[in-house]
Parts: sequence; structure tokens; C-alpha cells
Amino acid sequence: MREVPRELVLPSGFVPPEVPDPPVPAKDAATVMLVRDTDDGLEVFLMRRVAGMAFAGGMTVFPGGGVDRRDADTSLAWHGPPPAWWASRFSCDIGLARALVCAAVRETFEESGVLLAGPSEDTVVSDVRPYTQARAQLVNRELSMAGFLAEAGLVLRADLLRPWSDWVTPEAETRRFDARFFLAALPAGQRADGETSEASAVHWQRPGEALDDWQAGRVGLLPPTWATLAELEECPTVAEAMRQDRTITKLMPKVVRDEGGLRVVLPGDPAYDGAAAHLDPRDPS
Repeated sequence: MREVPRELVLPSGFVPPEVPDPPVPAKDAATVMLVRDTDDGLEVFLMRRVAGMAFAGGMTVFPGGGVDRRDADTSLAWHGPPPAWWASRFSCDIGLARALVCAAVRETFEESGVLLAGPSEDTVVSDVRPYTQARAQLVNRELSMAGFLAEAGLVLRADLLRPWSDWVTPEAETRRFDARFFLAALPAGQRADGETSEASAVHWQRPGEALDDWQAGRVGLLPPTWATLAELEECPTVAEAMRQDRTITKLMPKVVRDEGGLRVVLPGDPAYDGAAAHLDPRDPS
């Protein structure tokens, strides 16, 4: 993993001056990097979250969100690596692994309109328009993913996803997530849209260009997004990215204050082990 640059600082007010004691438990979540090939190289789907949202307002992110208890429904029609395989990759129990994969597919559909499912184990939906109402019902929690797929006669295509990483929000923050990152290719015939209340804008972009926009101050990125874009930048095609066989370990950054502001540090950084619980620049005496 590339080292997070020192100039990647958190927005003012992003974390409280005191670390909550005890820390707020991290909610299980799934994040999906949706990618496609172009003549100019691999592109990834990005969303700018609505300013003022409780978590990461105004930041540029990938689709994703928290696990719903119904995502663990064992009646879910499923094709691809079984939950036990995902559990081994993300070092979690089988029930949570099932829920994480379901949440990844559900959140991708809710936030981008891309549906990683098909009428059979070797087909994928090419036209999602018949499922517009179901998408809204999923967003409003009026319908579970298992219920939707059963009514529509569809199978969740877990084989279209790849495990990528696992990021845990620093303990200094009051809204925390244990977010497992997945990679998925845009299915043929489908398109990603911006029809979600959580985003003020969406776009496809080459990872390197997104990093350039951050460097120029045109967008805000959280450390996991920055690091993931840097990793995707090294993949020239979707096939190359999907072939990645990654060893996944939990990454929990810590927050330190220096002359540049609130900075995130990762394990291996000299400042990591000595990161203080107090973030106010006050006299230690």
C-alpha cells in the first residue's frame, strides 16, 4: 500500500477533540468500487456525498453503506463463491460474510442503479428499468434484497465481486464503520446513474485523474478512498484489477494533529503508536 500523503488532512470538525471512551462500536458496512474499461484505461464510478450529511458530507466516495440485518437472510438466491469463502477472505463469521456480500450488491443497486444479479447463474440483468420501484423500496427499507430477488426471479451473482480491503474508522470519530471494500465490473448493457438522495453529483473517472483533482483541491477524499484510488491506478484494465489476489487485513488509521491539521496515520507510520487520545493542541501539563 502506498503511504498516505501528509497533506491528506481531515476537514475541520470531522472528529471531536476527545476520543470517546469507550470508542463507539464500528458498524459493519460494504463499499463497492464499480469499474469499467475505456479506450483511455480503467475508470471507476465516484459519488460526491451531499454536503451536511452526518458522515463524510461533501466528500467523494464509492457507493456503499451499512449492513442491514435482513442482508443475512439465508433464503437469498446465490451464485458464486459461498459465504464460507468470503468469511475466510474477510476474517469474519459466515453469517456476517453473507450479509456483507448482500449489502454490497444492495448498496450498489440503491446508489448507482447497477444490479449484480441475473435470471440464472450464468446471466446478468441488462435492463434494470423493470426494477425501478423495487429499487425505491429497498432504499426505504420496505423490501429486503432476498425478497426482491425472489419476487423478480433473480439470483445474486457473488461471482461478479472481488474482495479488496477492510478499513475501520479511527476510534477518534463518533460515527464508525468497519467497511469491507469490494471490486465489481459494470455489467454489459447497464449504466450507473446518480439517482440517489445521498449524492449531489456522480461521474466516471480514471483513478489517477481523481487523485489529481484531490491534489488540486477540487475534491475531498478520505484516506481509504485515496489509498484505493492509488491501488486502482496501477491496474490498466478491469481484467487486471479483477485478477488481483489480495491478502486482506483490517486497517484502522489513527488521527494526529500537526502543523497541517488533523492527519491520518496508518500502521507503520512513526506517529501511529504514539497517537494521543487528545487532539486539542493544548499544553500537556
